[in-house]
Amino acid sequence: MKINSSKFKAILLLLVLSLGYGCSEEYLKDTQEYNISSENYFNSEEDYYNALIGVYDILQSTYVNVLLGEIASDNTVSGGESATDVIGFQQVDAMSHTPVNDNLDDVWDWNFAGVQRANYILEFKDKTEFEGKSKIIAEARFLRAYFTFELVKWFGPLPLKGDTRFVLGDEKSIPRSPVSEVYAQIESDLQFAVDNLDYTAPQVGRATKGAALALLGKAYLYQEKFAPAASALTQVIDNGPYSLSNFNNLFEQAGENNEESVFEVQYTGEEGAGFECLQCSEGNVAVGFQGIRNYAGPLFEPGYSFNLPTQEAYDIFSDADIRKDLSILDIDAWAAETGATFAEGYKHTGFYNRKYLPRENDNAGDANLTQPNNYRSIRYADVLLMAAEALNRGGIDDGKASMYLNEVRERANLEPVTVTGSSLTDIIYSERRKELVGEGHRFFDLVRTGKAAQAINGFTSGKNEIFPIPLEEIEFSQGNWEQNPGY
Repeated sequence: MKINSSKFKAILLLLVLSLGYGCSEEYLKDTQEYNISSENYFNSEEDYYNALIGVYDILQSTYVNVLLGEIASDNTVSGGESATDVIGFQQVDAMSHTPVNDNLDDVWDWNFAGVQRANYILEFKDKTEFEGKSKIIAEARFLRAYFTFELVKWFGPLPLKGDTRFVLGDEKSIPRSPVSEVYAQIESDLQFAVDNLDYTAPQVGRATKGAALALLGKAYLYQEKFAPAASALTQVIDNGPYSLSNFNNLFEQAGENNEESVFEVQYTGEEGAGFECLQCSEGNVAVGFQGIRNYAGPLFEPGYSFNLPTQEAYDIFSDADIRKDLSILDIDAWAAETGATFAEGYKHTGFYNRKYLPRENDNAGDANLTQPNNYRSIRYADVLLMAAEALNRGGIDDGKASMYLNEVRERANLEPVTVTGSSLTDIIYSERRKELVGEGHRFFDLVRTGKAAQAINGFTSGKNEIFPIPLEEIEFSQGNWEQNPGY
C-alpha cells in the first residue's frame, strides 16, 4: 500500500518496534514511554491493521540495500561528490569495508527493525479473533521473510527468536543460527503466506500469493534447491495475473504497480524528509542519491551522482536491445540531444541509472529525499528468468527454460535462443544482468553463482561473499556472536 504517513504518525507509539538491534541501552531507556503492552493493544482488527502498516512502513528504508547491492557489484561505481562523500559507499565499492561502516549498519538495523515489527504482531497473533485475521498474519510473515532474506544475503547466520520480539539482553544469550535454519524460517513464513493470501491484494502494494511464491522460489534458488524453486516460480507464471509490460514506461510513474509488478515497495513524495532521519522519509532516498549532479534540463531533477553505471555495464547491451538506453542514461548523448547541463562528480563514468533517476514531480521538502518512485522489488521478468535458471540448472526442462528466457528477450527486441545445458545457463546469467541492471540484485547473483571473485575488483573469496556484522552488535553481544570470517 502507499503508506499514509499521517496515519502512521497517529500510531507513533509503534516506534518502539524499530529498536531491535543497533540501539544503545540509554536510547532504549529514553523511549520506554512509547511501550505498548499486551493489555492495551491488539484488542481489535484496527490494532492489528495499524501494526501491519508499521511493518510495511519500514520497507521504505530498504533503499540502502538496493544502492549497495549495485555499488558492491561490477555494474556501478560509488560516485558522489568526492572520495569522502558517504564513505561507507566508497568502502563497499572498493571492497575495503570493515565492521565500522554506517551504511552497512543501516542494512542491519533497518531490516532487523522490520523483523521486530513483524514479530510484534506475531507475538500476539492469538489475542483477538476477527474475520480476515489469517491474512494479516500471513502478510506479517511475508514481511518478516522479506526482511530476513535481505539480512541472510548480507550477513549470513542470524539470531532468530521465533514469533516473539527481541528484548535487551537477548544478544548475549541467543546465538546466530546457521544459514540453513534461517532459510527454514523464511520458507515456513512464505509457505504460510502462500496458503493464506490471494493473488489480488485488498490494497495496492500489499503482499499477495504471487509475491510470496516468487520470494519463496527465490529463496530456494539461492540455496540451489532447483526443483522446489522451479515449482514455486512456475506456479506464479501459470496461475498469477502477471505479464510483461511496455519497457518504455516500466520505470516511469505510469508504470508503477502494473501487470509486471509482483511486489513493489511503495513510496510517496507527499511529505518532506531530512538527513537527520533518512529512514523516516516516505520517499525513495536512493532515487535522489542517484540523480545527475547539478543537472538542468528536461524530464529529470538533479541529485548526488551516486551509483554510476560503468562503461562495461553499458556495453553489455547490443544496439538492438531496447533496454540499453532505457536502463542506462548516456549523459553526454542526452546533453547533446536536449541541451541539458550537468557537473561531473567523483568517479564520473558518463552514465546514470536511468531506471531510478529522479523525475520532475511535485514532491515536498528536500526533493532529493522524497522522490515518489516505487522500487520494483520483484518483477515478472525476474520471475521468468529465475524459473528459467531453476529449470536449466536443475536439469529439469531446458525447453521450458528457453521459453521463459525468450519471453524476456523478445520484449527486448532480441532473437530467441535454442541452446541447452551450460550454454543456456550462461545466457540466462547474461540476460539477468541486462534485464535487472540498476535494481540491486547483481552482487548477490554473482555471489550465489560463484562468479564474484572474477567479476569484482578487490573481492576476496571466503570473505566478501557476506558483509561484516556491525562492530557495535559484536560488542553488545559480549562474545556471544563471532564476527564473519576475514573481518
